[in-house]
Amino acid sequence: MAPPSPSDLLTPPRPTCATDLLPLLKSTFGYDAFRGAQAQVLDRVLAGHSTLAVMPTGAGKSLTYQLPAVALHGTVLIISPLIALMHDQLRSAEAAGIRAATLTSADSNTAETIERFRAGALDLLYVAPERATQSGFQAMLEQATLALIAIDEAHCVSEWGHDFRPDYRLLRPLLERFGHVPRLALTATADAHTRDDILVQLGMPQDGLILSGFDRPNIRYHIEPRSGLPQQLSALMAAERGPGIIYAPTRAKVEDLAAKLDTGARPVRGYHAGMPADVRAANQAAFVASENMVMVATIAFGMGIDKPDVRFVAHAALPKSIEGYYQETGRAGRDGDPAVAHLFWSDGDFATARMRLSELPEARQAADRTRLDTMAGLVESAECRRAVLLRYFGEHPPEKCGNCDNCLTPPDTKDASVLAQKYLSAVYRTGQSYGQGHLLDVLTGKDSERVRSRGHDKLSVFGLIGAEEARLLKPLVRTLTARDALRTNEHGGLMLGPAARAMMKGETTVAVVAPPKRRTTRSDRAAANPSDNPLFEALRSARRDLAMEAGVPPYVICHDSTLREMASAMPMTLAAMSGITGMGAKKLSAYGDAFLQVIRRF
Repeated sequence: MAPPSPSDLLTPPRPTCATDLLPLLKSTFGYDAFRGAQAQVLDRVLAGHSTLAVMPTGAGKSLTYQLPAVALHGTVLIISPLIALMHDQLRSAEAAGIRAATLTSADSNTAETIERFRAGALDLLYVAPERATQSGFQAMLEQATLALIAIDEAHCVSEWGHDFRPDYRLLRPLLERFGHVPRLALTATADAHTRDDILVQLGMPQDGLILSGFDRPNIRYHIEPRSGLPQQLSALMAAERGPGIIYAPTRAKVEDLAAKLDTGARPVRGYHAGMPADVRAANQAAFVASENMVMVATIAFGMGIDKPDVRFVAHAALPKSIEGYYQETGRAGRDGDPAVAHLFWSDGDFATARMRLSELPEARQAADRTRLDTMAGLVESAECRRAVLLRYFGEHPPEKCGNCDNCLTPPDTKDASVLAQKYLSAVYRTGQSYGQGHLLDVLTGKDSERVRSRGHDKLSVFGLIGAEEARLLKPLVRTLTARDALRTNEHGGLMLGPAARAMMKGETTVAVVAPPKRRTTRSDRAAANPSDNPLFEALRSARRDLAMEAGVPPYVICHDSTLREMASAMPMTLAAMSGITGMGAKKLSAYGDAFLQVIRRF
């Protein structure tokens, strides 16, 4: 056997499995081991197999292409849907010492980036699907070596997905042109139908699917009816420290809530597409850099921000689908620390959503109606919220998670089947044109001019219920609307929906969930950081200074979990600091001495 050549001795062997990358994982990112399905995905990538990885937000999807980008010869091309997301990931990659660049309409260094790519001086290159489908860009890609093509937010390629983007559908020619390059599709949100479609659209084999699970155990789910929304949100903000996002359904609601919540207790800003671009950009930059700001926004906000320390996400109205809800709530707690997802809903949300269904193309109505029905099942359920979510995505979770409102405070559930029959009968007998107030008067036997003038005091349902049942009518109406037994007409009156017939005939049961008592005390789980530790606070202050000097958000320097470990271990040398999780070689060199100075003072 011939001895190795000098060039062979200088060139490290090509890694063939995830285990070969462990030294690089430690030196680049400061981690000792892989998490979840990362090793399984990396094994396929290193073997040159095309893969669809469905991994929950916060599970470290980006590492599955960033680490190969450092280890393999050539550039990893990442196709990503939003410029803000690409720039955020670019900052994090560069902070870890990875040679990365973006080619977007917002970049002024396009020529420099192209030259770096041609010279083989890029580990990562981020582009949007609109650019990736251009023939000129594809021709440029042939001028250097591609190690991997990664398609982020891959659910956008499927018409069955909740966030379909036509430009993703046009990626197939690019993939066929570079058929010799393995491809890696990544998403956190895709049900079984969507996953199958992604595999077909991206030309991947069925055995290329890696499904690591959808559970985010660090997120506590809480769902309750709206009842004085600004006050409910203020209580949530007081209970949950750290950055938060509040999703509002319209631009007008964004501005209304932002104004009402901006009391001076903590910074609050708004974000929606109708704002001037410079205002949006300034608000987003302030939120990314902040450690306690609350952003009130429409749902587009957050997808382009890889901010790991968001401590709560609140929905001020019903999300469009469980997929959307899962993805939006997943923007909380990406760092793995405790976080809260809080949804406030009303029967009006369902009424509005069902009216909008009729405006959709007929081919989409059935799928969207099913999505709405599954949201109804989630919000009115008395069982574990996490179990409902995970079963929707095809998993088989335990009956209780111990970290949602229904598990922590089991709701008082009452059989309201007979009461539902009475209420639906009242809706029918009064002509399906009156609102809740008038129906309440009729059912409780109120002697009013309006009731008498319409002859409703002569109906068999007049005075049919007493005070005890009357207390259940509000949650009953929410449940009946969610289950499509009640609908709202164009004048705001209630009419029977398709599900009413079976309920009136006693063929289906109706349970009413009494809302739990509102939480007004601060969450112990959400308060993950040791606020009474002066060293931890001093390290956070030092991190803010380093971030300001570097022009990056604080979390790019390091996560709160890294600072907590520093405050606990109190390393006194760079060698000891290198053992802190998250302190890779580049960060140790750039920031280690600054943190050591703080620790030595204590």
